Amino acid sequence: MISRAYQHPLNGSRVPPGETLLDVSGITLRFGGITALDDVSFRVTQGHVHAVIGPNGAGKSSLLNCLSGLYRPQQGSATLHTRAEGRSTTTHDLVRMKPHRIAALGVARSFQNIELFRHLTVLDNLMLGRHVHMRHRLLPSLAWYGPARRQEIEHRELVEEVIDLLQIQAVRHTPVGALAYGYQKRVELGRALCLQPALLLLDEPMAGMNAEEKEDMARYVLDVHELAGVTVMLIEHDMNVVMDISNRVSVLDFGALIADGSPAEVSSDPEVIKAYLGEELSA
Repeated sequence: MISRAYQHPLNGSRVPPGETLLDVSGITLRFGGITALDDVSFRVTQGHVHAVIGPNGAGKSSLLNCLSGLYRPQQGSATLHTRAEGRSTTTHDLVRMKPHRIAALGVARSFQNIELFRHLTVLDNLMLGRHVHMRHRLLPSLAWYGPARRQEIEHRELVEEVIDLLQIQAVRHTPVGALAYGYQKRVELGRALCLQPALLLLDEPMAGMNAEEKEDMARYVLDVHELAGVTVMLIEHDMNVVMDISNRVSVLDFGALIADGSPAEVSSDPEVIKAYLGEELSA
């Protein structure tokens, strides 16, 4: 099963469970006179499912864009901790790196709006998730001989495991644009998983789904977390899902962090309740 494919992650052994994998410190992002993120700080623990919640416009997607290199904040840092086998921990500040370098460190993401290559098949889209692992040059790869051929076969084996995990065998050769919305969301999760991430960033993976599709997606996220040992950071609006699958929850409101704790602590926090439900109007 897919756990076999994760025995040799890109950067050697990950930091041990319970240690800090990602340290977000003082992230501030402005667009002109608008502050999208205001001095946001929290930690993501190795082996956890860490949810980021908040009302629409709270800055959640902007935060993921800062962590994946699409935005560069004016202040702050996001330190990823990696540990190669037999060596001490190495730190990398993601907000100072380009997206392809962040991906090479084992950080993968999905998008709120599906960003797949619609004219390509499911299999082709998943194989694109292996790009950071490809080592042979263009000409041998185009000719598909010798080492290049062996390389593609090796990467295809991992992709097949992802296809089995997400139960998309029946549509493997179907162009993504012809698939139903729920399947497209599943393929986008699969493409991120094919990168063999140490940290998986999911931006509203269950948005627009019905109850059955949400249940399936929640199960896939948990399978990825438990079978592959991937630390997951996700944005989600469905509080039932967040409370069921998360180890820790961070809450944003108008770009500021207003709560950070266990699901039980956050759900009973007065500031969180106020942000979601508003204040009671006086008579």
